[in-house]
Amino acid sequence: MAKLTIDGVEVEVPDGTTILNAARQIGGDLVPPAMCYYSTLKDTGGKCRVCLVKVAAGSAKDPRPMPKLVASCRTPVADGMVVQNLTSPEVLEARKGVVEFLLLNHPLDCPICDQAGECDLQNLAYEHGAAKTRYEEDRRTFEKIDIGDKIKLHMTRCILCYRCTFVGDQLTDKRVHGVLGRGDKSEISTFIQQNVDNDFSGNMIDVCPVGALTDKTFRFKSRVWFTKPLDAHRNCTKCSGKVVLWTKGDDVLRVSARKDQFGEVKDYICNECRFEHKNMSDWTVEGPRHIDRHSVIAQNHYEKIDLQKLKKEVERQLEFQKGKALPQPDNALNS
Repeated sequence: MAKLTIDGVEVEVPDGTTILNAARQIGGDLVPPAMCYYSTLKDTGGKCRVCLVKVAAGSAKDPRPMPKLVASCRTPVADGMVVQNLTSPEVLEARKGVVEFLLLNHPLDCPICDQAGECDLQNLAYEHGAAKTRYEEDRRTFEKIDIGDKIKLHMTRCILCYRCTFVGDQLTDKRVHGVLGRGDKSEISTFIQQNVDNDFSGNMIDVCPVGALTDKTFRFKSRVWFTKPLDAHRNCTKCSGKVVLWTKGDDVLRVSARKDQFGEVKDYICNECRFEHKNMSDWTVEGPRHIDRHSVIAQNHYEKIDLQKLKKEVERQLEFQKGKALPQPDNALNS
């Protein structure tokens, strides 16, 4: 086991744990953002660089700071390590620069994008982005294509996080899509359009952090915050059958896998559950889906409020605004 300190909060984790996953055990604002790392997909991480942190002390044996900022998703912890995330102006400035690079070619089409309201890049730009861009060149553009009979690819929105390629490698029988070209010509595509037809290919939609891969059966049907998410399940021989139904009245507009508080899918679902069962009678409804209260999707989705826990959260945020170390958050508020 290794003990380390992240923004003044001490945590003990098994050896080999990355800084990012150590921060996730603490939770709250201490967790660095991640656009390419995905804990359930092996070998992800190290591509987007938004999870950069400063290691002010390498370990108890060697307390020297690391000379450069490191990617927290790829850097293992050490006993006695001291990490600065939100308490380091250097980290915040670097993260702002990374966000600016991610947005260089990204179109400003949030008002018409189906990912709006549950977009990691949208949240990241709000928290760490600049008000204006310094980029004056033409943005690269691509034609929208169908890479499967149910999946639409908007390559113009893609940030090349490679998550969808890892889904193809690790969840399907064979990957038929990948990165074509080099440098600023790189793009995710297939050699033959509509060639992605594996029974777990729909999970590419769930892992995409932006609106590059969208569900054709849900496109332009409704804004996600106008829908009511319900936890449901069915007996399925191909997957766990545990899903989220995005409903409007008695109509099921979309079926997706369940995500945790970090926006990651733990139980992947098959295309049959995702695309072929759009009737409420096909499912056993467990109840309303809990939505993070900071999400726009939580609008008009009211839950019982614990005033004592809410008071603790407000006090915690005030302490942070005063420049003090963040105390460990209440897990009940963190979900």
